[in-house]
Amino acid sequence: MQIAQPSATETANELELIRQHLNLDGTTILELGCGKAQLTRAIAQNFSVHKIIATEVDTIQHEVNLASEHPNNIEFRAGGAQAIALPDNSVDIVFMFKSLHHVPVELMPLAFQEIERVLKPQGSLWISEPVYAGAFNELLRLFHDEQKVREAAFQHTQAAVDSGLLQLKQQIFFNAVTHFVDFAEFEQRIIGVTHTKHVLSPELATQVEMAFNQQMGKDGANFLTPQRIDWLQKAA
Repeated sequence: MQIAQPSATETANELELIRQHLNLDGTTILELGCGKAQLTRAIAQNFSVHKIIATEVDTIQHEVNLASEHPNNIEFRAGGAQAIALPDNSVDIVFMFKSLHHVPVELMPLAFQEIERVLKPQGSLWISEPVYAGAFNELLRLFHDEQKVREAAFQHTQAAVDSGLLQLKQQIFFNAVTHFVDFAEFEQRIIGVTHTKHVLSPELATQVEMAFNQQMGKDGANFLTPQRIDWLQKAA
């Protein structure tokens, strides 16, 4: 397994990659760490899934999700990957969209054990993680350096494969396009997230804004963000 593939040049939309590689018709899906649930809603609306159980540990965001309008086949639940309140062999697919590196490192092995437990035989675990590279990463690490937790996420994924807990189906490397209209949107979406409290000094805030503005064009700031998908599978 590789943590990165610098030669990857494909720009892709993850929803389309899911469409290309997974059959979601009639499936029961578990999404761990759904955040604001943009992809959750997109999957529910664009595929004929039976049900999506979308969990979130951030209680503030979870309450927002519960209060929001959402398709009837989405069920929002509070909870973390290390303790999944579902029966054994009960879900077809588990999605983790940029959420594995937010699991406390010491709980990652337990999270993989729980995922294996709830997956049906031959069920899929689709983990997408940001690669530690690129202009957006350089901007983010000015105030929130995720290198260690991203490396830990990959190491524990590889350990789950090496131990035989899960099997590696495929790794996919691509670039996603991340767009911001202006710095105010970056502040709202990235600095102002509720799952992590970012406190920037006035000096650091100015430095971050200056670095962001260097990426601004006529239509805002566009970042190519390298991504990795680790597609794992439970044995038959």
